[in-house]
Amino acid sequence: MVNNYRNTLKNLKTLFLLFALFTISSLVSSASLSSFKPSFDSIESTVVRKEVFFNYLLPVIHKKNAEIVALRNAISNNELNDNQLNDLAKKYRVETPSKEELLKVIDILPPSLVLAQAANESDWGRSRFAKDFNNYFGIWCFTKGCGVIPKDRDEDATHEVASFNSLEDCIDYYVLNINRSYAYEDLRLMRKNQRESLQPITGTLLAQGLGNYAFPGDEYIESIQTLINFNQLERHDYLN
Repeated sequence: MVNNYRNTLKNLKTLFLLFALFTISSLVSSASLSSFKPSFDSIESTVVRKEVFFNYLLPVIHKKNAEIVALRNAISNNELNDNQLNDLAKKYRVETPSKEELLKVIDILPPSLVLAQAANESDWGRSRFAKDFNNYFGIWCFTKGCGVIPKDRDEDATHEVASFNSLEDCIDYYVLNINRSYAYEDLRLMRKNQRESLQPITGTLLAQGLGNYAFPGDEYIESIQTLINFNQLERHDYLN
């Protein structure tokens, strides 16, 4: 009897917190939500913590994808001059600045994929690197002073964990890395094939191209796909 009462009370508390979160999200514009960094450590309810985490990242993800769509349209409609195309080719490490090659690397990432990787790599925003350095994706850098040295780094290792000024900067770099690194060529090819066959670009599909993101690759892919499916994150993919 007592246990049932406690469970009911706990469920009511969770529902109240979710209702409060929904109310705040409705009153505050999505653009401003990401400007306030939540204290994920202080949120006891797992359900609420997850929703706060998703709501914090989603506006920035949607904004980034909108920028990419606008750039794709400019490329497709021949609105860019040769200098601009060459600059893009250099940025995305494309040898030939043709329309086809640029559109292959300049494309959106499904929000479900971005959310799942961020949750996995940052422990739902509670990792030291996410809290103190706005690094939600475990991104490394290899120039001395480019970030922070991890406490458990091997003596002969030279990498640092990258530091970012904001969530926006972190997502910008993460998307650029996925879109240009040779390690994710398979992911980009899957995305291209989906576009050409007029099929949806989903997180569970593109996760198959993340084998080089962490070791062992197969287990990492499965963990990202499980996270996407368990949290029904692909509901966000169709908003792009």
